[in-house]
Amino acid sequence: MRSKMGSFLPAVILGVFVCGCSGVKGNIGQMPVFAIPVIEAKWIREGEPLQFEDERWYPQDAVDVLLDSEVYLLGEYRGVQFFIQKADVRPFHTLYTKFGPNKFRMFKLEEQHDQDRKSQ
Repeated sequence: MRSKMGSFLPAVILGVFVCGCSGVKGNIGQMPVFAIPVIEAKWIREGEPLQFEDERWYPQDAVDVLLDSEVYLLGEYRGVQFFIQKADVRPFHTLYTKFGPNKFRMFKLEEQHDQDRKSQ
């Protein structure tokens, strides 16, 4: 009886260790996770600008696919967080608001917005 128990116990310990480690997904670190709105703010859907540093940034139809870890939170405007890409430097060319999982709506400066509208 003792020999069966002696070989059974190490097998159980090994099994618990293997099963316990199988759920580990790797070290994801302290990645930020920004809230996803249930519905995009009405002012964005109506094309109203975001005010940042005395400039108007207009929402675009374009949406960039980015990870939360690829953006930097700049602030909040009218209850909506806005971001830049971490790799972006001043002068910023694009601001973003979170639109869905890994989807960020692009905002362009008023001058860029006007040029795009004239070229259409």
